[in-house]
Amino acid sequence: MRQTNFHTHTSRCHHAYGEDEEMVRAAIQNGFEVLGISDHTCWKYDSDFVAHMRMKLDEFANYKDSVLYLKDRYKKQIEIRFGLEAEYFPKYMDWLLDFCIENGIDYLIFGNHYYGTDEDHIYLGGAKGEYIKGYFDTCVEGMKTGMYAYLAHPELILRDTGGFITPEIEEGFHRICKISQDYNVPLEFNVLGMQHNMRMGYEEYPHTKFWQIAAQYNVKAILGMDAHRVGDLDQKLYNLALEKLSKFDVEIIDDVPSIDYKKIKAEKIKVWQK
Repeated sequence: MRQTNFHTHTSRCHHAYGEDEEMVRAAIQNGFEVLGISDHTCWKYDSDFVAHMRMKLDEFANYKDSVLYLKDRYKKQIEIRFGLEAEYFPKYMDWLLDFCIENGIDYLIFGNHYYGTDEDHIYLGGAKGEYIKGYFDTCVEGMKTGMYAYLAHPELILRDTGGFITPEIEEGFHRICKISQDYNVPLEFNVLGMQHNMRMGYEEYPHTKFWQIAAQYNVKAILGMDAHRVGDLDQKLYNLALEKLSKFDVEIIDDVPSIDYKKIKAEKIKVWQK
């Protein structure tokens, strides 16, 4: 099995640190054979909202130039993929699809951070009340689009909760795993979250109960370093995460296919024309 990572951020998201090239060099030094760079995507909002946890639209050109430059410069040492981490914002999905086509995006990671759009300020980490169902509904609908290579940190709803799983959340985890199986959307074992669990001394994400549920379905799992700084691309962390994930009866994969966004759009147009 190859050592790969498709979940890597850059300083453009305003909560990650270090230069792009430093990340690539760290990946090479730590034995990664493939590095996917997938910063939090920009969105073209209908409002004047300015997000502070993702790159802005006018930062994207520099991001693209940097990733493609590094892909070519280091091609003999590591394979670099050009990706983004994106939510499922229904009102903006047509824009995102066109954006992926226009810019030759290799893949999207599905990070389900906000409900509706982040303009509404409804963060889904540790969601409560009606937004528990909202979290799982949007996970399911997003996975069904075919636009995402995998679902990042599927247990994000446990963030800042102490990892307590209610019957409603447990049912939601079953829903995610069933859709993962039916639509062949892999699930991520999030290594940044694992680091948080180790510091706190209890599990939020990744969570043993979730992966026990996942093992009841025919799902695929992938390790995601969720690197926000050079130190997150540590081979020891990768190996520890692989050891933990290997304890569950799930298929572990080391690659994701490039997504054919032109095909997805063509199929959408066919549906509209019916």
